[in-house]
Parts: sequence; structure tokens; C-alpha cells
Amino acid sequence: MKTCTNLKSRGYDYLKKITAVDYVDHLEAVYIIYNTLGKKEEVLRVKLDAEKPKVETVIGVYPAADWYEREMSEMFGIEILKRKSKRLLLEEWNGAIAPFRKSYTWGTDYKKLE
Repeated sequence: MKTCTNLKSRGYDYLKKITAVDYVDHLEAVYIIYNTLGKKEEVLRVKLDAEKPKVETVIGVYPAADWYEREMSEMFGIEILKRKSKRLLLEEWNGAIAPFRKSYTWGTDYKKLE
């Protein structure tokens, strides 16, 4: 993501958080990036398609993005483009819809753990 590369070159050296928001008609990937020397924060919001949400990985710029991107992928169903690692957080998950999407109905589509 060019914006993250640009911010890093301007001193935004710390990735505080990546998350997503489901607005039903679209999703947003939200990046919170901090400049530790200048004590400034930037919030980036990327609008994504609700049906096939995709966003490019930022691990090359901020290695701490690894777990956040996995969470976005599994919990919101967002495809992370150019991501090498495909390790899963929810190995036991059997749901067809990502559990943090508003279209998901809790208790109806999961594999019971024994």
C-alpha cells in the first residue's frame, strides 16, 4: 500500500491497529498508524466491496500487520492480496460466513468443539 509506505517515510513508524468495519453495503479496512517521535496519529480508511472485499497486505511496510491481517481475513472475510502466509487463527471454524459480518447469524453455522 503506497500510502503506508509514504507515511513510514514521514516518520509514522508504529502500526497501532488494523481492523475492519461492516457497513452492510460495504466494508472498511481501518489502519491506525503512529509517529512515535512527533506523537501524531493517522487513521486510514479503505472502502471495500461488500461482496468480494480485497485489500493489499502492508506486512512489507509494517511487519506487525501479520496478526491483524489474519484477523481481518478470517473474521470479516477480507481477502489480503500479496500475502504469503495463509496460516489460520480459526482452525476449527466451519462457518460459511465470516463471524464478524453483520450478515452472520450466531449459533447457526459453527462446528461444535468437543
